[in-house]
Amino acid sequence: MAPPRILLCGDVFGRLNQLFKRFAAVNKSAGPFDALLCVGQFFPDSPERLEEFTGYAEGRSEIPIPTYFIGDYGVGAPKVLLAASKGSGNQGFKMDGLKVCKNLYWLKGSGKFTLQGLCVAYLSGRHSSSGQQFGTYSQDDVDALRAIAEDPGIVDIFLTNEWPTGVTNSASASDIPAEISESTGSDSTVTELVSEIKPRYHIAGTKGVFYAREPYSNVDAVHVTRFIGLSAVGNKDKQKFIHAISPTPASIMSASEISMKSTNTTISPYSTPLMVDGNEASKRSSDSVTDSQYWRYDVSTKRQKHGAGSGDKMCFKFVSSGTCPREENCHFQHDMAAREQFMRGVCFDFINKGKCERGPDCNFKHSLQEESEGNADRRRRSDNASARSKECWFCISSANVESHLIISIGENFYCALAKGPLVKDHVLVIPVEHLPNTIALSQQCESELDRFQNSLKKFYKNQEKEAVFFEWVSKRSTHANLQVIPVPSSKAAAVQNIFNFAADKMGFKFEVTKFNNNLEGRNSLRTQFDKNLSFFYVELPDGTILSHVVGENEKFPAQFGREVLAGLLDMAKRADWRTCTCSKEEETKMAGDFKAQFQEFDPNE
Repeated sequence: MAPPRILLCGDVFGRLNQLFKRFAAVNKSAGPFDALLCVGQFFPDSPERLEEFTGYAEGRSEIPIPTYFIGDYGVGAPKVLLAASKGSGNQGFKMDGLKVCKNLYWLKGSGKFTLQGLCVAYLSGRHSSSGQQFGTYSQDDVDALRAIAEDPGIVDIFLTNEWPTGVTNSASASDIPAEISESTGSDSTVTELVSEIKPRYHIAGTKGVFYAREPYSNVDAVHVTRFIGLSAVGNKDKQKFIHAISPTPASIMSASEISMKSTNTTISPYSTPLMVDGNEASKRSSDSVTDSQYWRYDVSTKRQKHGAGSGDKMCFKFVSSGTCPREENCHFQHDMAAREQFMRGVCFDFINKGKCERGPDCNFKHSLQEESEGNADRRRRSDNASARSKECWFCISSANVESHLIISIGENFYCALAKGPLVKDHVLVIPVEHLPNTIALSQQCESELDRFQNSLKKFYKNQEKEAVFFEWVSKRSTHANLQVIPVPSSKAAAVQNIFNFAADKMGFKFEVTKFNNNLEGRNSLRTQFDKNLSFFYVELPDGTILSHVVGENEKFPAQFGREVLAGLLDMAKRADWRTCTCSKEEETKMAGDFKAQFQEFDPNE
């Protein structure tokens, strides 16, 4: 069977007429081609091109070849991608592309799939700390790709929008385009990922120049990687924006074919540069540089400052994952203190170098956490972590749980009346497991949560009320609880306005999305959620979701949702739950009354 024929394209900027005109010419002279993979910004860079773009996205103009894109940003992106997310065929866990229209597929987040026998991995969006819904990747997306790197098998093609920092290291200077600048369009996270994934081809856009780097050897792998950076469609300099490859899938290649290297193969640009007489040299080699994936930077200066003694390097695998496949045979330090700092959200570059080159775009902390506390305190907290659920108010196994408030128990969630309720039928939906939020739960758990939400909606509707759901996800959260407050149907339409008013007073604006059902909405929330930042969202009666990613230094009241609804219901004095507590006898009676009325709606009856 002939190898698949794949076309690669850089930033499209919505110029689909020009792209497919060029495709027709290339396909006629060198085709037929099986698929087109686009990197860099796919959506228009100006409103003037939106009509041309939507003509294709809405199916009025024909897309002549299966086309996949990862640049989910630009003019019109939210509207088109939200519509695609709602498609019935795009539900569930899909890594092979969400269908936008015939022959157009959005590779969302990160993942790996098989295309014409080729193993393709991708990272959608760009690096950003803004937390916007589309156009940026999350730490979860990065972690998923790190897990993929541990899977057996070779990735044939890796797609990213931004270039890896340092890709020109050890390359022939005469081949490097003069327009290349490391200051824009490069991302050190992409460098880390490509060093671990070790694809045969790495394709990127965003820099606006074409660059086909010489192949380079990989650490602990016999095959080489070829990096190709592509220019933008319709660029004024007439640089190459479309490129053809026809690789045989690694899965059917022999060992000798996989390990073949050309005479111009260089060392990995991401390994330590060779120093000759104090100067950096670009040595060519057909051999990989041993061990470079296991460490990041020489931190001898930082170690001496903290009294650690030797100037050895840290084991990259151990610090990032907690384990190292080399175990006692590893040549680098398995630094538990560094691992603890990493788990507390400290920037990986800061831990290893003592500084971070990403600047304000970095999502992580740039100071060592809890340095003043002794190792004994750290160990004690670690030992006590497993016992937290025994002290938690919301863990069913805890002696502190208010069991008399429980009104329904499922497999993954239970329902309880709120302590110090805002209104009479104020309810909490709580995970049975000791988890910090409800957003990052499995699809099976989501299905059960959906049943609880629908049952509560019907229950309140029977009382001429509407359910408002909200959750405050703090970085310090221990046990999640989704709050459910009924409001009179006559005031349901005003809920969004009062939340927007409160947000304006706080100095931020909500991300606003609307969905047909709970599952669609919560799938969307996952794309916005960053476990390293606090997060608030509210689900309104009409299916609209208001969400806000809370900045690192932003002050946000923990009872924000309750305070807003207290204002809507003219119950300002009940904004703080601690002023609304009842006796246990009163609480027991309220729970009994609720259970009796809720029985016909209870999904667990």
